[in-house]
Amino acid sequence: MSKFEKLKIGFALTGSFCTFEKAFEQMKILKELGAEIVPIMSSNSSITDTRFGSAQEHIEQIEKICGRKPILTLTEAEPIGPKNMTDVMLVAPCTGNTLAKLAYSITDSPATMAVKSHLRNSRPVIISVSTNDALAGSLKNIGYLMNTKNYYFVPFAQDDSAKKPSSLVCEFSRIPETILAALENKQIQPVIF
Repeated sequence: MSKFEKLKIGFALTGSFCTFEKAFEQMKILKELGAEIVPIMSSNSSITDTRFGSAQEHIEQIEKICGRKPILTLTEAEPIGPKNMTDVMLVAPCTGNTLAKLAYSITDSPATMAVKSHLRNSRPVIISVSTNDALAGSLKNIGYLMNTKNYYFVPFAQDDSAKKPSSLVCEFSRIPETILAALENKQIQPVIF
């Protein structure tokens, strides 16, 4: 029996659209491992069409993978904690904007409300960083969340140090092992590779 069998994973997507395909691949893997996926989208990710696909295409892809519609509103996200809908919350990808909101407890989108509601049960939140300003404006928020109870990070690295010296992207393929470690209150190492 898989360690993911019947594990309820909140999977919140925020606006790093260039990494959505990697996130969808991990969503598929977690589902195949037996996890129940509760998909959530930030407000911007659920309405924005980009060169990486339309919002409607992304919503349809999520529904196909998870077998359910994503949570798209604050009122849909608020009951996550009170109803014990998730054992672990994954934010993948997690933008610099979302990092800041989480660090300052701002709950103005379904993704941040889902995290806040989930945290009321003292359960783990896994952050999959994907932002161009991670080593600039967002670094303080990464540091803050690394020192905050119940937050864990998928290992990350610079994705293009020559052209984007402040950019970091997580290693999406390490999401499953990060989840398992977080469930044991452990941060996998090294975090930065």
